This record gives sequence, structure tokens and C-alpha cells, in this order.
Amino acid sequence: MSPSSVARNRTPSPPVARLRALRSVELRTPSFTEAADFYQEVWGLETVESERGTAAWLRGTGAEHHALQLTRADRVGLGRISFAVGTPAEVDEAARRLLARGITPVAGPGPLDQVGGGYGLRFTDPEHRLIELSAEVHAVAPRGTDGAVPVGVTHAVLNTADIDASVAFYVDVLGLRVSDWSEHQMAFLRCNADHHCIAFNQAEWASLNHVAYEMSSVDHFMRGLGRLRHHGIVPQWGPGRHGPGNNTFSYFTDPSGLVCEYTSEVAQIVEDAWIARVWRRVPELSDLWGTAGPPSKEIRCHMAGAPDPGPLSRHEKAEVQA
Repeated sequence: MSPSSVARNRTPSPPVARLRALRSVELRTPSFTEAADFYQEVWGLETVESERGTAAWLRGTGAEHHALQLTRADRVGLGRISFAVGTPAEVDEAARRLLARGITPVAGPGPLDQVGGGYGLRFTDPEHRLIELSAEVHAVAPRGTDGAVPVGVTHAVLNTADIDASVAFYVDVLGLRVSDWSEHQMAFLRCNADHHCIAFNQAEWASLNHVAYEMSSVDHFMRGLGRLRHHGIVPQWGPGRHGPGNNTFSYFTDPSGLVCEYTSEVAQIVEDAWIARVWRRVPELSDLWGTAGPPSKEIRCHMAGAPDPGPLSRHEKAEVQA
């Protein structure tokens, strides 16, 4: 049997873990104080803990210890993306499966020395994003849901220089499933019933496109926009309703220039019945309501961001040491 025949007949390696949900996102920013004030006083998150003007952990109304970590840094960028898994044993098994694929964790598996605790590991993807898998993160007391504030983080859109390679990695290694494509420009990936927790956007470089926060209903979504307007902040794109995912959207920029989104009513996937489709990139499918108009040049620029070498790059390490 030839080597190529062996490769074709080899049983594919299983994903390293079963991801339950997108747990949290870390953002790095030189505008730390302004960003922390914005996400608490304006955006509607609640500070769980803070650390001497260098880091803050903020929660929504959901059960996660925090949805957002803000970290002071010399440049704007994405810190880490944290996914929930079921048990510490699953974290240990994920470490073994990563090593079998030639991927060495940069931390763990083991207890996480961080606010919120937990047991987990961290590794980098091919474009140097830092991924965390964690279990047994500290619980938080219930928070009222009447206010027009986010439940938590629901998805992150990532710019990538190679959309096919990025999708393949997150499907093969992390076990995400492709829900839909927007032509060959965007891919929407899920880990649970929500239509997407990660989406990739083909771009010139790797960077963060935006982070989306779930509002528990369209009413909460619209009242949240009203609260922002009270603070003198209006959407830079939206409100509207996307075709892929069927979710409402309204996009803003935070004091760091990073894009944040209020969204609600994301499509729910019935796993055995869903068939992924390729959406055309036309205005009537980008916004089913027809209320948002095209995204402005300004918001497109913010979504593109700047090339992000990742939080573990030599440049970032040098900045931390300095």
C-alpha cells in the first residue's frame, strides 16, 4: 500500500475537546481606564474584580464569572479567547490530544492562576491567537435580568489572512461546526445550538474584527441602544438583522477603537436538521430589515484593525518586560 493510500485510509483524529460555550474574551488596550469605564458605566457590564489600574474582569447577567477581561497594554489587541469544557478530565484529555497533534500547550493543564480560578490549559492557533479551555471556573451570584444589559459574550469575529486554514483548524482541532458561509468572505462556526460563537472574515491580516454581546430579547436590545443614546453614543452600523444567523445587530466602537456589538435572537441550530448554506453578500441579506444601510468607511476601518501578532509575540513580551 502506498503512503498516499495509508493517509487516505487513516482514521481522522478526533477534536481535542467538546466545547460547551464561548466563555469570555480578553481585550488588551492602552486606554484601559477609559475602556473600563465604558464597559461598566455605558455598555452595562458589572466589574467583578479589578487590579490596580492594570486589569479588570466584567460580567453580564449570565452565569459566567466574567465575559470580558480588560488588560492594560501598549497596543490594542486580542488577549485570549476562553471556551468552556465540562470537566478537568476533559482538559487533561485535550492536552494529550494537542500533544498528539504536535501542539504544545503554553500553559497547563492544571489550576489556572487567574481571577475566576478554574482548571484549564492554553495554546495558540496558527495565527498566534491565545486559546483557553477551562472547567470549574468560579461561580457568581445571580444578577437581575430586567435591565437592558448584556447576558454575556456570544461571539467573536476574527479577521484572518487564510480563511480556509483558519476554519480547518477550528473545525478539526476544536470541533467547531460550520453553520454558514457568506460567499467565501466569512465563515460562521458553532460549538452549541447558537448559530455561531466564532466567525472568520477573510482579510489582509489577523486581527480582531469585533466582539458581540447577547441581549436577552429584542426589547432589551432596543432599550440598550436607548441607554447608549442617552450617553451620546449612536450606532456606527445598525440597528438591523443579519441574514446569516438571523440575529439583530448594532455596532459601536469602544474607547480603544475596538468594535463591540449588541445582538439578540441568534438562530438556534437543530444539529441533525441544519444544512449549511452559502449566503450572497448583498445588502438585502446583510440586513434583512433594511434599516441599517451599508456599513460606513469608519466602522469598516475599525473592524479591519491593525495586524495583531498575538499576546505571546516577542514584541508583546518585550513591551511587558520594559
